[in-house]
Amino acid sequence: MTQAAKSPLTHVRHVGLGVPDFRETVEFYRSAWGLEIVDEDSDVVFFGTPANPEAYIVRVRKDSAKRVDLIAFAAESASAVDELAQRLGSAGITLVWEPDKLGTPGGGYGFRFFDPDGRLIEVSSDVAQRPWRALEPRESVPQKLSHVVVNSPDVAATKRFYETHLGFRLSDWLEDKMCFMRVRSDHHILAIAQGPHTSLNHVSFEMRGLDEFMRGTGRLIRQGRDPVWGPGRHSAGDNTFSYFTDPVGNVVEYTTELERIDDDEAWEPRTFSAAPEVADQWGTGGPFEPMIPAMHNSPDQGLWTPAPL
Repeated sequence: MTQAAKSPLTHVRHVGLGVPDFRETVEFYRSAWGLEIVDEDSDVVFFGTPANPEAYIVRVRKDSAKRVDLIAFAAESASAVDELAQRLGSAGITLVWEPDKLGTPGGGYGFRFFDPDGRLIEVSSDVAQRPWRALEPRESVPQKLSHVVVNSPDVAATKRFYETHLGFRLSDWLEDKMCFMRVRSDHHILAIAQGPHTSLNHVSFEMRGLDEFMRGTGRLIRQGRDPVWGPGRHSAGDNTFSYFTDPVGNVVEYTTELERIDDDEAWEPRTFSAAPEVADQWGTGGPFEPMIPAMHNSPDQGLWTPAPL
């Protein structure tokens, strides 16, 4: 199957996490990370940001095991949802949910399926938007979900799947160990890293600007939560980074100034070295070695198992 000329996807909507340390994790994303609760039940909390119209950008659900419930992408329209579902079905990919109305906050219309590594992926359209506002200067809360990075034992195969079936395009490589994938102008909304097992590498949140990025980083440091790497600036994507871990060991990132690719057809993917001076242009992030076990994370316990919500 050839790659679609243009992806029907527009951005990453949200990430769903299953966690055993439920209340501690909820409190981290609320009071430390700076998200706001937009809906909740006894065993699930939905987080949004005042600066973004998405119904929610993170979902934390109580579970006995740590897992990624799902990664959700937005589609252009209901017809794009239907066309993509049909395309996947014709390629022999079993849908976990057929296209239908969604019962999660914001509603919408979507479907779910597993990627080659067993992650649950949701594609949706027509999700009701929340009221939103521009962040004020010095307001150090995330303004949107920037990107998600996953670990795969077979980067090349997983990359091919997202290119062939979902229309992702390659932006850059980090050696042959990580590929950065886009669907619109943002340099990447998904990256796939070589790992010893299938797991979440990290989830990245965009801040208003450099000052807000540093203030958010400082807030966590003042709470006794030292970065596992950062603050610094990457070469691939040219974005800033400060990486922390949440209470169950998932890595989360504050970022700003992610590179944009406005001339899609003219872009030629680059390959960057993993040398320290390339991985961190500023040289301020500290040694990378402590990040390796954190980013490898523990094996995902939810593979090939539909999320209960």
